[in-house]
Amino acid sequence: MIFDLKAGFTFSNDLSKIKKELESFISNFKKKIITKDKTVKIQNIKIEKNNLFFSILSDGIFRPHNALLQMKNEISKEFGKSHHLGVREIKIQGYNISFDLEKKPLKDIKIPFAEVKFKEKTATLILKSIDEEFLQHNYIDRMINRVNEKVENQYYEGKTEFWKPIWESGEKKPVWNKDPTEEMTKLGWLQQGPTKGKWFYRSQAAAIMKTMEKIAIDEVLKPLGFEEIIESHIVPFDIWLKTGHLEGMPGEIYYVAEPATRDTQKWEHFVDLTKITKEIQIDELKKNLSTPTAGICYAQCPLIYWSFKGKTISEESLPVLIYDKTAISSRYESGGRHGIERVDEFHRIEPVYIGTREQLLKLRDKMLERYKIVFSKIFDLEWRMAWVTPWYMQQAGKIADESNQDTGTIDFEAYMPYRGDRKKSEWLEFQNLSILGDKYIKAFNIKAQKSTLWSGCSGIGLERWTTAFLSQKGLDPEKWPEGFKKYLHALPKGIDFL
Repeated sequence: MIFDLKAGFTFSNDLSKIKKELESFISNFKKKIITKDKTVKIQNIKIEKNNLFFSILSDGIFRPHNALLQMKNEISKEFGKSHHLGVREIKIQGYNISFDLEKKPLKDIKIPFAEVKFKEKTATLILKSIDEEFLQHNYIDRMINRVNEKVENQYYEGKTEFWKPIWESGEKKPVWNKDPTEEMTKLGWLQQGPTKGKWFYRSQAAAIMKTMEKIAIDEVLKPLGFEEIIESHIVPFDIWLKTGHLEGMPGEIYYVAEPATRDTQKWEHFVDLTKITKEIQIDELKKNLSTPTAGICYAQCPLIYWSFKGKTISEESLPVLIYDKTAISSRYESGGRHGIERVDEFHRIEPVYIGTREQLLKLRDKMLERYKIVFSKIFDLEWRMAWVTPWYMQQAGKIADESNQDTGTIDFEAYMPYRGDRKKSEWLEFQNLSILGDKYIKAFNIKAQKSTLWSGCSGIGLERWTTAFLSQKGLDPEKWPEGFKKYLHALPKGIDFL
């Protein structure tokens, strides 16, 4: 990397009287910096009235902006007491940073705070209008990383995600070939919600969904020792910054705006308008809303990891096996919605596990066996499993590494007869199981007494389970597998509407 910083200091008084002392200080400062990095050069020094101008060059590990901030602090100490002279302002006249890329960019890239230029495999950031606060926040290295990341992502755009089959149940004869959402809607078991991508589940559909929940807990989680916790539906932004959700899928999050005040006088005009017009005056409403600092649950695991932030877990408590089933997940699906299997609001159980590598690999095997009992013996489904690209790699536009399957995600997919031929149609991903290594362990500084920790999760979507089952087994309880009928042999009568 080559760094070229042109900067200056504006002082509180004229520098002419201390010019020699200042030059001596800079000479000594140069010698000190060279001991840290021999490539650092401070040159083109000019003193004009109460301004000191110079450039700092480097192609080593020590960043010129760090040298600049260090110089400011030392000048203030050196001349503050003796001459009552201090730096009022840092002025950045220009900052260019050039660095090599692994691959040649396929197209131009834009990032905040800088113009980006390319020449073959060399990128140059031209920073403009930056100040001291900008330099202190260490944005520079993140900007360099972001350019590298964007160039790398260009080579994955349009590529098929990694998918490798690892097990399949074999073909099963479905009892029908209809879309269960459409048929349940016709029967009045379902009703589309008052807003996009939400559903109202009447007693029959609710009974099936609650049965899915009971089976998941009784057949998978309890036998393996998972314990239930309860968490909030609201997730602050700082948690999503650590997990990567906010930078990975900001366009899918439902944001939460709190009232700016409860003062009835501040709300009076809005209430008056509402009562008189019988309409919601959005512009008036916005005046009393705070800027969002949180969102509705996207997945339960971020808050679970937050609950362990900075904690040390005893060896006796490993592996930690917990799950939440209370927080409802919301994801803005836009035009991708379909039925109850692809919605904006859905109900899921989120098991999270924290332990050593060996513990989690053994747990994965046990969970796979429990899921097989449910999907093959209780549901009698036609389904398969495959290694896939995990979500946290999808959001970065990357493909999973087939060579490392200690960490990664296994998807469970069910054949959907109403979609057509099993070999040509899209199967439904209705379950997954992930081991994430130390990704979130490091993000939240979670430790054990002695062991090195990993973590993972296995979101159980009740709508997905319901759709997979009903797509193959239909809506008539008489035709359901005996294993499932042990949990639900008949449906509630429901309500007849005239």
